[in-house]
Amino acid sequence: MNSPDDFDLLDPETLDDPYPFYAALREQAPVHQVQGTDVYLVSTRPLIEEALERQDDFSANLTGTLMTGSSGEPVLFDLSRFGSAVDAIANADEPAHAIHRKLVLPHVTPKGIAALEPTLRAWATEMIIPLIEVGNGDWVDRVANPLPTRAMALVVGLPLEDTDQLLEWAMTGTEILAGSTTSERMAFVGARTGEMVAYLEKHLNRALDAPADHPAPGVIGELARGVKEGLISTSDGVSILVVLAGAGGESTSSLTGNAVRILAEQPELQSELRAKPTLIPTFVEEAIRLESSFRGHYRAVKRDTSLGETKLAEGSRVLLLWAAVNRDPAMFPNPDAVDLSRPNLREHMAFGRGLHFCVGARLARLEARVILEELLARTRAFSLDARDVPRYVRSLFVRRHAQLPLVLEA
Repeated sequence: MNSPDDFDLLDPETLDDPYPFYAALREQAPVHQVQGTDVYLVSTRPLIEEALERQDDFSANLTGTLMTGSSGEPVLFDLSRFGSAVDAIANADEPAHAIHRKLVLPHVTPKGIAALEPTLRAWATEMIIPLIEVGNGDWVDRVANPLPTRAMALVVGLPLEDTDQLLEWAMTGTEILAGSTTSERMAFVGARTGEMVAYLEKHLNRALDAPADHPAPGVIGELARGVKEGLISTSDGVSILVVLAGAGGESTSSLTGNAVRILAEQPELQSELRAKPTLIPTFVEEAIRLESSFRGHYRAVKRDTSLGETKLAEGSRVLLLWAAVNRDPAMFPNPDAVDLSRPNLREHMAFGRGLHFCVGARLARLEARVILEELLARTRAFSLDARDVPRYVRSLFVRRHAQLPLVLEA
């Protein structure tokens, strides 16, 4: 096996297929310093869970991220250059984190999410049927990107007619964490993020102006209530909306793209799921384990400490690699394969862990199930288009397709 130092973290080949690198990290350097930076990659479950539990040592606040330097090397980008930090939901520490979650959770309850299924199914058929009728097309552009963004807007309480703009902002925003982004591109991304912040602030202010007997619908109405009651500030509310607008569409876009790619490459698995559609939720869990939508999340080191055998200085960062844990053979035998009878199916870390478990996990699972049910029920087969190639977004952070050309047979 190669050593971690044999891999170039930002090389396109490593980004497209990171799993040999993750295996080397797990076996040889579970806390591995990115050369020339104070960023450390953490790749084993015990150490990641320890970091999550030690909140006095490791902050969820997003203070810095890797980017590509002038010579192609990884360097740290200080996010204070974008102005105030977006320390909300996934990026918030206690007690603020608990307050933020409490305001969002009423809109992602089991009953509330289940009630969305007819709407999501109608949208899925609306997008999938034309693709099947033509017989080919880009799954990402036609389904995987627009549907989750529309669902996010619905739950949050943003205008559905703004979906295209929200999608553009969200996908641009995740470039902040991609690692492959240059300093020049960061300036553009920062400007676009500023536009999204201004848009969300405008809609939150509208929700604040709504009368008490007719509150704004969705999460944004709950955030307005939180501001009025002094639970959060207006800037906190905007920060929460920024996180939801970015992650809400990103997670399911990545999940459905990866799931469809797996099925397109495995016709026997397609046939099995068509014959037994009750296995689709099981397949969704395997798909997100195999290709975790978010490869990892950062933590900031709050004081001099250590993790495992590695000393960490105050101000350094660790990147907790969920995706590395999810292919650990010690946890998941035959980890690179789909196993629909896997006994520990939901023990993956694709939705995070503990206090920061993804608030949108239930919605992402529902969207993926409904989309796959409609696609499989309406096709005899689908495969990758030999005339074009799938491409992943070049990112340390997300595992999302930039394009996924398919050929479909009704």
